Amino acid sequence: MTEQEVLDFVQENDVKFIRLAFVDLFGALKNISIMPEELGRAFAGGISFDASAVKGFCDIDSSELFLRPDLNTLTVLPWRPQTGRVARLMCDCYTPDGQLFSGYSRTILRQQAEKARSRGYFFRIGTEYEFYLFKADEHGDVTLIPQDEADYMDVAPLDKGENIRREICLTLEAMHIQPESSHHEQGPGQNEIDFRYAGALTAADNAMAFKGAVRTIAAEYGLHASFLPKPLPGESGNGLHVNLSVVKDGVNLFETVDGLISLEAQSIMAGILRRIREISLFLNPLPSSYQRLGKCEAPSRINWSFGNRSQCIRIPACTSGSGRMELRSPDPACNPYLAFALIIAAAMEGLEEQLVLQEPLRDTGRLPEDINEAISAAEQSEFIRAVLPEDTLARYILEKKKIAARDEADTKAVFQQHLRTI
Repeated sequence: MTEQEVLDFVQENDVKFIRLAFVDLFGALKNISIMPEELGRAFAGGISFDASAVKGFCDIDSSELFLRPDLNTLTVLPWRPQTGRVARLMCDCYTPDGQLFSGYSRTILRQQAEKARSRGYFFRIGTEYEFYLFKADEHGDVTLIPQDEADYMDVAPLDKGENIRREICLTLEAMHIQPESSHHEQGPGQNEIDFRYAGALTAADNAMAFKGAVRTIAAEYGLHASFLPKPLPGESGNGLHVNLSVVKDGVNLFETVDGLISLEAQSIMAGILRRIREISLFLNPLPSSYQRLGKCEAPSRINWSFGNRSQCIRIPACTSGSGRMELRSPDPACNPYLAFALIIAAAMEGLEEQLVLQEPLRDTGRLPEDINEAISAAEQSEFIRAVLPEDTLARYILEKKKIAARDEADTKAVFQQHLRTI
């Protein structure tokens, strides 16, 4: 869209508030609301905010950043009033001298996607998000009582989440986000919604919109939606399965021919598997993340296969035109911008070095067993330092060390905090 098209849309659709949305370093959605009359200023120079107050951004001595809307992300929020409507625009962050803020995760993902595209590779990402629906107590606080006791792909009346999933999917369609399917998952009160492929940046933007919609609609039903990786001991954890296809010269490299995938696709997988242990802190960012891995089909070993769902990467059986790889280790507590950026960078490294893929089901190591092991792997990674600015990496690791230390001191308190916020 052009700036004028955005202005016309706002006027013609009775939009009275515009949310300028962005994410902190750890994937928490933030926003500032402006009136329509301020859009011109937002387009021209941006709307300033105190970046030192945003987790992982800046110190107090260099605290001012500016939000500039990405015009292609305009959408009305369907759950807000239809008179005096509310629209949302995802934003990029700029420094006072007009440069993109290098520590902003959306910028980091854009850079990796554009780098890949400059070399002829277009990454398409489709996500599968799992989440739990828990009842609230008489004070409105979250409990660990699931909404239902249904099982995998059950139907009503066992499945009490079908109306919520329906409303979520219709809401997303109204926001021009295309869910493909939804169903009850294995855990009690656990649900899954899967999404159509999109470019990497759009897929991450859609993920943020999705999580906001899920939480809002669940609250309208008196429920709490949790994306915590392992909220219930002994039950399935919440995964974020990342389906990846890569197009070069109009051809999907993951299309199988006589049951075989292309050498370039194999190098992509080899690159991701080589770096998966190092980047696990960004794909699995919480102590709870490592309680999920290795249980209920979540992987713990670094390997791949055709079909087997317990492996780190699998090549699903699919019809012509939908060839892809599925990375199964990430969980929905991650910042999708950083997760996708590191996945793309690892894939491109595999392509550039023409890495040879190991045999199916052959382990080349294991994923970290806890967050401290993941922190150590990330700290030692020169690969991550080539993708993330040094100070951004340092801020991220420092925060994860604080979480790890608090978890060791009081696991229950950390769990309750994450249950409420993740």
